[in-house]
Amino acid sequence: MERLRVSFSTMDPDIDEKLLPDESAVQRASRLAQSKCEAPSVNGALVIGSDQVACLDGKILRKPGSADNAIAQLMQCSDRTVVFWSAVSVRSTVTGHHKQRLVPSEVQMRPLTLPEIERYVAADNPLDCAGSFKWESLGITLFQRIKTEDPTALEGLPLIALCELLRFHGLALPLSAQLTEH
Repeated sequence: MERLRVSFSTMDPDIDEKLLPDESAVQRASRLAQSKCEAPSVNGALVIGSDQVACLDGKILRKPGSADNAIAQLMQCSDRTVVFWSAVSVRSTVTGHHKQRLVPSEVQMRPLTLPEIERYVAADNPLDCAGSFKWESLGITLFQRIKTEDPTALEGLPLIALCELLRFHGLALPLSAQLTEH
């Protein structure tokens, strides 16, 4: 949000993020972004909710939580395509209108060896990242290519899609300099 030079505050939406039975990656990302967007908020505000879900062959990849799990997950992803679904929702507390965008990102992993995966996990500590890598850091060394309409989506908040939604709700981006001064 700082990149957009838009004034904002953050709140913990305190929602249940349990995986629902038979829920696809697309459904999960969409549901969680919408739930976060519908959490109680400040009147007169635009509320943004976002979530990202990674999947391999249609199976949702969870955050590894441990180095061993991260190594196993990266071995599984080696020389394969991981798809990330990044959903962003924006709700106006004034009008009640809500709109959402879903942005897919395909990450083609290069063939990886166990020693380089172990070095990567030790160096970047991606234990809280679905897919077991941080693309904005050393994770980029694991890739062959990325295919997406919004490169910021891999960071979790697709800014191109968000700008579209903010304009839908009447925010003229970029803002004038007077509105962005702190």
